[in-house]
Amino acid sequence: MKVPLCGRNFTFSSQTLHFRNPEPSWIMTHGDASRPPSEDGAESDQPLVLERLPKTTDPSWRTCMSRRLKKHCSCTSDKVKSKIQGFVPILKWLPNYRLKDWILGDAMSGLIVGVLLVPQSIAYSLLASQDPIYGLYTSFFSSIIYALLGTSRHISVGIFGVLCLLVGQVVDRELASAGYLTEATSNNSAAPLAGLVNNSVDPACDRSCYAITVGATVTFTAGVYQVLMGVFQVGFVSVYLSDSLLSGFATGASLTILTSQVKYLLGLKIPRPTGWFTLIKTWYGVFTNLGKTNICDLVTSLVCLLILIPTKEINYRFKDKLKAPIPFELFVVIIATLASHFGHFNADYGSGVAGDIPTGFLPPQLPSWSLIPNVAVDAFSIAIVGFAITVSLSEMFAKKHGYSVDANQEMYAIGFCNIIPSFFRCFANSAALTKTLVRDSTGCHTQLSGLVSALVLLLVLLIIAPLFYSLQKCVLAVIIVVNLRGALRKFTEIPSMWHLNRIDTGIWLLTMATSALVNTELGLLVGVLASAFSVIGRTQRAQMLELGCASSREHYEDLTAYYGLHTHPGVAVFRYQAPVYYANQSLFKKSLYKCTGLNPGKARRRMLKLKRQNGEKDAVEADASTSVTLDGNPPRRLHSVVMDCSAVLFLDSAGVNAVKEVHKDYGELGVKVILAQCSTSVVDALERGGYFSDQNGGERIFFTIADAVRYAQSHSVANGDCDSKC
Repeated sequence: MKVPLCGRNFTFSSQTLHFRNPEPSWIMTHGDASRPPSEDGAESDQPLVLERLPKTTDPSWRTCMSRRLKKHCSCTSDKVKSKIQGFVPILKWLPNYRLKDWILGDAMSGLIVGVLLVPQSIAYSLLASQDPIYGLYTSFFSSIIYALLGTSRHISVGIFGVLCLLVGQVVDRELASAGYLTEATSNNSAAPLAGLVNNSVDPACDRSCYAITVGATVTFTAGVYQVLMGVFQVGFVSVYLSDSLLSGFATGASLTILTSQVKYLLGLKIPRPTGWFTLIKTWYGVFTNLGKTNICDLVTSLVCLLILIPTKEINYRFKDKLKAPIPFELFVVIIATLASHFGHFNADYGSGVAGDIPTGFLPPQLPSWSLIPNVAVDAFSIAIVGFAITVSLSEMFAKKHGYSVDANQEMYAIGFCNIIPSFFRCFANSAALTKTLVRDSTGCHTQLSGLVSALVLLLVLLIIAPLFYSLQKCVLAVIIVVNLRGALRKFTEIPSMWHLNRIDTGIWLLTMATSALVNTELGLLVGVLASAFSVIGRTQRAQMLELGCASSREHYEDLTAYYGLHTHPGVAVFRYQAPVYYANQSLFKKSLYKCTGLNPGKARRRMLKLKRQNGEKDAVEADASTSVTLDGNPPRRLHSVVMDCSAVLFLDSAGVNAVKEVHKDYGELGVKVILAQCSTSVVDALERGGYFSDQNGGERIFFTIADAVRYAQSHSVANGDCDSKC
């Protein structure tokens, strides 16, 4: 049968669905499927025909198990060497180290980062509720271990403010539950304690001892989590932590960190609140104790802020011109320590100082196994945050310098950076952006830079540490506050973030507010859930678009987006821009019914009403009229619906049933549903769901929209549709 269409004649015959044994493969044909395309490349009058390749049969579980055992249990010298080099990457890159080209940059960057780590390690110990020596231990051990096991050449692993805050919150909670005196009520944090309520605590262990026991235990547990995630190859989880989520979490945590340091800036001796709403509780405690401000600490804090804020800004503004950032923090620490020592700030004015910082190393000790159940949940959030920050930074700088990192090996590296140091009284660590930027800008080439930084810290631990005895705690608090500039600067970027993407900005604001105002760990959980629900919400809000054909060629696009598109009489083409699955299958049907203007349910109710009013004969006539007359101005008549499935990534069982229901509901009204541009996964899902077993269902699927439209128009003429004939 020949049908006039767009000025050309097309010949059609019935379309068939073929299955070939032993493996089924479907072929869609119009007319002679074996007809070859024209040699001159001209458009054929036949629709596109492709034959599916046979599906490869999946091997049995025994075969899979045998292959895995053979792969992982076979032992050759090359395989052993590869495994060892993969687990300890330094064995692979160190023999190829270019001494003349790289040693100067690595030595310089390692020296500068090591100098910066000294005051920051001491300062961030306050944030983790630990004595200063433990911050130096943490930076020392983590720098060495990551240099041996890490795959990133540029990131600096050590203390990180957010993790110190999380550890400090756990330590304060466990100190309170064990009956230890708070820092505010104890003149000497190292003094023996009375009134212990926890019989599991060694009476010889004072407050400082128990604090680092808790910190080391939570660090050990977090490291075990990270190593287990590496064993089970779940390094990919980092992709689910979006940039907006991590940025909002870090900013919210920064507000909490800033608030926690205010008491040191003012010299107030108030306990750190635990539980939820710590930020509000802390500010309440600060305002109610303002009359107890230590004037010496306040003046020192103001002077240090007036020095460090402008000088840090100078380093930031001229970072491209300076070969290395000027270590103003170290200068301030040295000057403030000398002033406090010779001015007797602690003895005469009651100013809080760092206290005794011993030299050397303490013997290793096991974590407290009885504490692990208490800190297991907190350790998991610490493990996720530490890994996410480390992998994000390592991938960022690897992309910048043109090499690759292994996410699972990074999981191992950061895990052992927590497990091994936990036996030497260290607390949780990860990569830190500020020090990583310093390493990158000062000519770092390899992980050898971390070993140089460790040498600087070793020198401090063995010789210099006791000289910081008179260093005021308010100076350390100033260093922490000044280093929060980068995170707090995010508030100035909110308008541009909102303009770029409102959903991501909403996730950022929600995560930030929850982390700061309610609870830090809860903020991370809320951010993850908000990101997940935003993805689901976008599929819920997916629109059904009606497409029109361009005048110059057979290309279909959104009618409301472009000029010069036209529709075909009696045929409507629609595109759904999301996968169809259990969460949005009902919305898919509603959106289609609304866009077509033909709701099968309403049409059936109208038919039943006409049957009751006019009898069966009139109802049959009304049936035909109802099925093709659409609401609109002017009204449209419809005999076929073409569904462009190019944007449908997948169908689950609920999605397949939704497509079958649409086909059935419209079929009862005399409207054909024809699918076009389905991916192979969608076709397979339809096949498994029995869509092609429906009568004539198999013929309604095409590779192009144009072929589907031609078929719809030819089919309507064959059945005597008056619209197409006109």
